[in-house]
Amino acid sequence: MVRKPVVSTISSGGYLQGNVNGKLPSLGGKEPPGQEKVVLKKKITLLRGISIIIGTIIGAGIFISPKGVLQNTGSVGMSLIIWTVCGVLSLFGALSYAELGTSIKKSGGHYTYILEVFGPLPAFVRVWVELLIIRPAATAVISLAFGRYILEPFFIQCEIPELAIKLITAVGITVVMVLNSMSVSWSARIQIFLTFCKLTAILIIIVPGVMQLIKGQTQHFQDAFSGRDASIMGLPLAFYYGMYAYAGWFYLNFVTEEVENPEKTIPLAICISMAIVTTGYVLTNVAYFTTISAEELLLSNAVAVTFSERLLGNFSLAVPIFVALSCFGSMNGGVFAVSRLFYVASREGHLPEILSMIHVRKHTPLPAVIVLHPLTMIMLFSGDLYSLLNFLSFARWLFIGLAVAGLIYLRYKRPEMHRPFKVPLFIPALFSFTCLFMVALSLYSDPFSTGIGFIITLTGVPAYYLFIIWDKKPKWFRRMSDTITRTLQIILEVVPEEDCHKL
Repeated sequence: MVRKPVVSTISSGGYLQGNVNGKLPSLGGKEPPGQEKVVLKKKITLLRGISIIIGTIIGAGIFISPKGVLQNTGSVGMSLIIWTVCGVLSLFGALSYAELGTSIKKSGGHYTYILEVFGPLPAFVRVWVELLIIRPAATAVISLAFGRYILEPFFIQCEIPELAIKLITAVGITVVMVLNSMSVSWSARIQIFLTFCKLTAILIIIVPGVMQLIKGQTQHFQDAFSGRDASIMGLPLAFYYGMYAYAGWFYLNFVTEEVENPEKTIPLAICISMAIVTTGYVLTNVAYFTTISAEELLLSNAVAVTFSERLLGNFSLAVPIFVALSCFGSMNGGVFAVSRLFYVASREGHLPEILSMIHVRKHTPLPAVIVLHPLTMIMLFSGDLYSLLNFLSFARWLFIGLAVAGLIYLRYKRPEMHRPFKVPLFIPALFSFTCLFMVALSLYSDPFSTGIGFIITLTGVPAYYLFIIWDKKPKWFRRMSDTITRTLQIILEVVPEEDCHKL
């Protein structure tokens, strides 16, 4: 759905709107200064693009997932293989998204590509499950890790109270939402700083680990494949934990319309980021096992902290702070990117109109950012960290697999499409097959969590026909909807984007 700017300040849909020369309506009796057009600007450079990808990937995963991967593989050697394979698979997925992002120059990531290939129903189901499950759960998972690590130095001798973790987590989530609502530039600058903090945290672990290897501390690598054999029940979950740690390579595609020179920036940012992350992750896991045995790692709730306490002495107190900053950066990058998905879905008519509106002065998609806050809070106080991780994995990887499969479809259906960056077909084929195969196996290995995810995903089908297709809604419902939209516009000081998007 493309909404054209109109001269009047009240559109036919009932919402406030700017006029064609960029002048904005009066909100609360005040005219916004100047006549600058209300649009999302291209402020994502190569450095900012790399910081979004690295800054979102390196969060809690490398500090939490080693436990989940090892638990489901049964041996040190197999866990390292899983980490390497997950890195290669993530690179394949990222390269496939680089082609999609340079061919379809729209923000929205998975949603936009599924809409382009499979049509509106699957795309609506995708954004429906993202809004209800995936994004609130993912934000809650990374935020819980932030809360745990930020409190770690204050509870050295005792267990951290769960309520304290969740209260600090709630504060962190609120700060991220406010930051992304206030300024795109400041959010991007802080993301760059936090990315350097993340890389510092990784190096603090890798460098002492390499020194341990030089000293000959390889006892935990002897008989690396001995232990419990990986089973068909555990292997899909091991992949989920590994792929979760690498998740974030797709977020730059969510903000394509804000990327400077996307044909060059997107592929370059993806390749640089994935090379850094994959190398860092494998070396980090090797470093863990130079000091911590498999049994000790499984007993640890904070692997990075346990490692630093063994090797770094008093300096180990700095490690949880760096890890907390890493998690905060992942929270910030995720909210920044996914708010654009909701913005684009609203622009296409799949979410309420208010979510496609922009603040008249700050030029941020304010409603699309803050809609996540209450949903994330509900998820935060309704489950533990590992159950949330299992819960969201099914829907996330199902739709990513479908989006990459769509690349193959477009190669044959639209061979004339301009493709500045092109990958060999075996890359998207292998990646999409792996995603869909792991989703199918997860139905067998963890039917409860996967079943819940599957059922909630299917609720998007009747929701599509009720909210999107059914156009004979009662007059009272339409009046109430228009009133709510206008009221929120005045309170939030937002208007529809003034430039028409050429779809």
